[in-house]
Amino acid sequence: MSATASRPAPSGTAGAGRFARPFLGAFLLAAAVDLAGLLAGLDTVHLVAKPLLMPLLAAYAAVRGGPRLLIAALLFGWGGDVFLLADNDLAFLLGMGSFAVGHVCYLTLFGRGRAPAALASGIAYVLVLAVFLVLIWSDLPAELRVPVAGYSLLLTAMAWRAGVLGRYAAAGGALFLLSDALIATGIAEWPRLPAPDFWVMLTYIAAQLLLALGVLRAGRAGRP
Repeated sequence: MSATASRPAPSGTAGAGRFARPFLGAFLLAAAVDLAGLLAGLDTVHLVAKPLLMPLLAAYAAVRGGPRLLIAALLFGWGGDVFLLADNDLAFLLGMGSFAVGHVCYLTLFGRGRAPAALASGIAYVLVLAVFLVLIWSDLPAELRVPVAGYSLLLTAMAWRAGVLGRYAAAGGALFLLSDALIATGIAEWPRLPAPDFWVMLTYIAAQLLLALGVLRAGRAGRP
């Protein structure tokens, strides 16, 4: 056995992991309950479970020593989750604004001392965004077109930039983009998959979890 392999883990790291696991378990349980409620058509279950998700994930990240910008991004995501529980245009705009602030937090975090993101993936993201907006533009309500376009540009930048932290964060950024695209198709009244809210939440939950794990893994790798 090598000296590195035989070296015990720092007690602080082990302690943080022990205290963090219950929060991660509670997050996964809330996610499973929420998704099951959506599949079963139980709106009350969704109303109760959805607001629990991001605070639990933020608590997990905080106990793991995650950066403040990650905690802030998750909590602004929680704000967006709560606003979007109301079914009206004002709540939708407020929710989109809260998510947008979260994306700014992610972008700031991804830009700290990191290498430039891959140009090829950036071009691919821009092309996907441009094609999607062209196709959906006329079907969006007129008052939502500009806000949706601005938000989509910010989200696409976040998804692209997430790639600097590795595969977990890159996948999280892409899934976040997919989740919000599914919401946009619903607003445009395009044909949708069965149980559309289930697919929106599944991709969103996976996106936030992968982004958080990507940030935490990158932070751990950067420690001596």
